Amino acid sequence: MTDKHRCTAFGALALLLGLAPVGCASAPTPSSASPAATTPVAAAPKEDMKKEEKAARGTKSEPEAKQAGETPYPSTYKPLPSQPVLITNATILTAAGDRIERGSVLMRDGKIAAVGASVEAPAGAAVVDGTGKWVTPGVIDAHSHLGVYASPGVEAHADGNEATEPNTAEVWAEHSVWPQDPQFPLALAAGVTSMQILPGSANLFGGRSVTVKNVPARGVYGMKFPGAPYGLKMACGENPKRVYGGKGRSPATRMGNVAGYRSAWIKAAKYRAQWGDYERKQKAGDDKVQRPERDLEMETLAGVLAGDILVQNHCYRADEMLTMIEIAKEFGYKIAAFHHAVEAYKIADVLAANGICADVWADWWGFKMEAFDGIRENAALLQQAGACTVIHSDSAEGIQRLNQEAAKAMAAGNRMGMKLREEDVIRWLTINPAKSIGIDRQTGSLEPGKMADVVVWSGNPFSVYSRPDKVYIDGALAFDRANPSLQPEMDFELGIRDAGVGQ
Repeated sequence: MTDKHRCTAFGALALLLGLAPVGCASAPTPSSASPAATTPVAAAPKEDMKKEEKAARGTKSEPEAKQAGETPYPSTYKPLPSQPVLITNATILTAAGDRIERGSVLMRDGKIAAVGASVEAPAGAAVVDGTGKWVTPGVIDAHSHLGVYASPGVEAHADGNEATEPNTAEVWAEHSVWPQDPQFPLALAAGVTSMQILPGSANLFGGRSVTVKNVPARGVYGMKFPGAPYGLKMACGENPKRVYGGKGRSPATRMGNVAGYRSAWIKAAKYRAQWGDYERKQKAGDDKVQRPERDLEMETLAGVLAGDILVQNHCYRADEMLTMIEIAKEFGYKIAAFHHAVEAYKIADVLAANGICADVWADWWGFKMEAFDGIRENAALLQQAGACTVIHSDSAEGIQRLNQEAAKAMAAGNRMGMKLREEDVIRWLTINPAKSIGIDRQTGSLEPGKMADVVVWSGNPFSVYSRPDKVYIDGALAFDRANPSLQPEMDFELGIRDAGVGQ
């Protein structure tokens, strides 16, 4: 058995021994039976029975759960233990300012402790010589389907599109994520430390996204990014009208799409008002007020209207993005990001004015009509207009080279004479996607107090010849190209790499 196999996070031996992998809470030890447990108990009073019935129904709405200090499906993520680490003599792109030549980054207690031209190493710190290397924040992919479209790509693993109703806002991507998808460690080797995993785009409302840290875990809850808001995947354009028009039902046109959104938001506003009325009367002491029935679909949409859930909107054409902005204004919610957005350059000023991110590809275009007017300069023109510009993958292969995708988009802008710099473009991969998915206060830039999600590159990250040498997540070394025991493998890969496949 190789060192790599011994360190496999999902190793059967670890599970048999009851050892909790990184990011997972250990299973609680069952308490011994109490003698009182077998003692007959007198019937509960009628009032207590009512309380028991309410508890048994488990029907707390999300706002009620929050008021009670509860979180459904909570994150159990726990960072790996780490020691202080000082990286020295490197070119540093902080994503928060200018580059620092021959600079240093200090990580301590899982956080960025200091960044600058001269940083002292505290006692007991490991010192990493970064001579000739570049250091950046961890790469963040704002649009991934890892885990919900796992490898191998067979029907049994196709869990990303609940293409059964135009509105499936009730589904949550995390309930499909398979943490043993072998594509996760491949993304880690490319410097990706966090990602938003989304449902697919067959529906007007596809369901909730989940943001994860790229760490091994037995269940998705051990990967869930603590405190990250949910996103709501919406889709406009060809996909919903093709999927449902092909079934002989609405929506079959773009106007059908818009009618579907508006009808759903009207219902969601009514649902939210009903719960608001109930909560006000309950607080006022009205014990006769009728409690509304929970509706998971409406609960997600009401969460958007309350500002708790961020809209992540698949949309290609400029005219449709403008329509989606008008719908958001009609119903009082905000769009966090348009995804793919191949015509975003046509309305870059509008996106900047409305604070909407554009999560785009470098050069994908022409694979369907709504993608026909894409240009390579899209990201650069968005940057020039002051819009929040993001390079995303939407691809298990693309996530492995997001740095190269950004490099292509930078080159296209520079051919136009924009003079984009690495310190500008690194934001497309780090702080801007963090903003797009609502985690920019915790990560995305090398600033004191933020999570120590850090990549040490072998050279300029925008060169095709550079690769991540080391990847830190919350200050712990999660990947090391020089150390096979720090190159995670999933159970479903064991034996494959050693056999020479995919080398």
